[in-house]
Amino acid sequence: MAAHRLLIWLAGVMGAAGVALAAASAHGADASRLASASAMLLFHASAILATIALLTRGLLHGGIGLVATFGFAIGAALFAGDLTLRQYAGHALFPMAAPTGGMVMIASWLAVSVAAVVAKR
Repeated sequence: MAAHRLLIWLAGVMGAAGVALAAASAHGADASRLASASAMLLFHASAILATIALLTRGLLHGGIGLVATFGFAIGAALFAGDLTLRQYAGHALFPMAAPTGGMVMIASWLAVSVAAVVAKR
């Protein structure tokens, strides 16, 4: 499925960006924002891959699981993008970008839970 391939590609990009931000946080002064951004990207890149695997095995409701998976990508991008922009440019992506991304990630985790409960058996 094309959406699955897109999400796998996004997970790869997120993983690479997460490692790059981890390196930047390790070598930069006062770079704690980058460490948080790195963690969110790395955790949710793995979550995307796991959720795709669960979807292909039929263990999650397809529509709900797919929405949750895109939510992981969008939420992590908003969260990490905002923190990274604050670190390097000194301003936010947009007001409340990081908290919005965080709420999207929380909602996505809850959606995975729902997708597991309503999955076809």
